[in-house]
Amino acid sequence: MKTIVTVVGARPQFIKASTISRKIRNSYNEYLVHTGQHYDANMSDVFFSELKIPQPDINLGVGSDSHAKQIAQMMIKLEEVLNEIRPSLVLIYGDTNSTMATALTAAKLLIPIAHVESGLRNFDMTIQEEINRVIADRLSTLLFAPTQTAVDNLKAEGFSTNVFLTGDVMYDSLLFGLERAESVSEIVSKLRVIPNDYCLVTIHRAENTDNVQNLANIIKALASFNETVVFPVHPRTRKVIDQAGIIQPDNVKFIQPVGYLDFIMLEAKSRIIVTDSGGVQREAYCLKKPCITIFPTTPWVETVQDGWNKLADASVQSITDAYRTGWSCSDYGNHFGEGNAADIIIEKISRNI
Repeated sequence: MKTIVTVVGARPQFIKASTISRKIRNSYNEYLVHTGQHYDANMSDVFFSELKIPQPDINLGVGSDSHAKQIAQMMIKLEEVLNEIRPSLVLIYGDTNSTMATALTAAKLLIPIAHVESGLRNFDMTIQEEINRVIADRLSTLLFAPTQTAVDNLKAEGFSTNVFLTGDVMYDSLLFGLERAESVSEIVSKLRVIPNDYCLVTIHRAENTDNVQNLANIIKALASFNETVVFPVHPRTRKVIDQAGIIQPDNVKFIQPVGYLDFIMLEAKSRIIVTDSGGVQREAYCLKKPCITIFPTTPWVETVQDGWNKLADASVQSITDAYRTGWSCSDYGNHFGEGNAADIIIEKISRNI
């Protein structure tokens, strides 16, 4: 039986890996490697239990650092792991530092790489995730594109073989998790919020948290919303709020990060979502929730084109304008597949390794 090494390091990757790792071990020996990029228990461990992902076989324990130091430490430790295991394939997800570090390490060792969520582009190389995803795609052997737009991007860059339209594994996970969340999650009642009558917020990107003024602007804008705002606060964001002395508005509920099932239940029962997360943008679309994305660009252009997602910069005026103007949510398509992306990916892997 052939061996595959799957590398994850951040919350969105845990969610994506859940759809494939639940099935891949029927046909392959899989080693699940956790780089430790997200090391807070509320942001990592809970996803393994809730999504029925096997516990990591190896945890590199790298943790937070500058981009260069973090990637360097990951590469050093990954090289040891991959040299010992010598897998037939390395499976990577998304666009984090863990993704790029794994792609660089595996490529140097001449190990084939499969990139799930390939072909996404912001067309802005000042964005760290853009650098990571471009490098990962260039070094990968199998390119699993979640949307037709992603396929088109890869073809425009000269990729002509081993590009596969699979659908989005995040949608697979959402369908799997939502069914379970409906029966087990009590988060909405615990928070004493009214279903379909509150705004859900997530903010974690460095561009919105490392710049204190940007974060202050976002929270000031939330204070002007004429409804309750539920804000699970990412550890990075909480640290800045506390250090800067940003005051919690009366209508905003700062809460601790929640597990995946509670989070998708908060999404499903919200009226509107404000985020800077690529995953949450898609989940909002799939759940037919209007979304404001606080970032100047998005690789998920379908959500904007169909009228469900508005882009805003981190200014009070931009956010409040997006919130107060009408929504043209008239179009809705299955841009992200049929919920069987994991099956397609595993089938393509079986034909190519």
